[in-house]
Amino acid sequence: MSKTARGRRSGFLTFIRDLIVIVVVAFLVSFLLKTFLVRSFYIPSQSMENTFQIDDRILVNQLVPNVQDVKRGDIVVFSDPGGWLYPRSGDSNPSGVESVLQAVGLAADTSHNYVVKRVIGIGGDRVTCCDTGGRVAVNGVPLDEPYIVIPEGEKKASAIDFDVVVPEGSLWVMGDNRYASKDSRYNQDGPGKGFVPETEVVGRAFLLNWPLNRLSWLSNPENTFVGVEEARGN
Repeated sequence: MSKTARGRRSGFLTFIRDLIVIVVVAFLVSFLLKTFLVRSFYIPSQSMENTFQIDDRILVNQLVPNVQDVKRGDIVVFSDPGGWLYPRSGDSNPSGVESVLQAVGLAADTSHNYVVKRVIGIGGDRVTCCDTGGRVAVNGVPLDEPYIVIPEGEKKASAIDFDVVVPEGSLWVMGDNRYASKDSRYNQDGPGKGFVPETEVVGRAFLLNWPLNRLSWLSNPENTFVGVEEARGN
């Protein structure tokens, strides 16, 4: 074999070696990010419209709630507390390649084990609905919620009335599409009484990353909850 041929072969092998190292490092970094920092999920239903559409992909900050506190207005992903999700028809198991990509964090988690909702009340809050204006109130403070969807002809922020006090370490959550969301309101007969333990929270959604034409940061509507914290205990 000539020196030129050996040089070409050596260069090709070096390229393959470097490529393998890059791929392994990329998978490792992605796995570590998924395990400790960021995780991707997809939106399976219309319960969070118009904030999210079906099949949207979101990124979730897993530092919440273990390192950073959950706040009112946050959109959180949490494990099904039991009975919140409707049975899914058909085969929803991902392919072998997709399963591997999900395991290392390179694809959105499509398992039917998680729920996406907005936090309305945290531990110690009294959450009620509806006042004379048809609004949800937290600690007696009516909320103006710019993110919710209410069908034409309806005037209330909830189809059912409720009056609850959120236990410490738990959350009261609701979907933005108020008349099409099986959330805390509709799970009050379950073991958890509609409350979500913070220990079940996977993280807080911070980025809508797919489709690209709707790429956007997910900000907390803090103005909606002005005065709520100060009204606690009154």
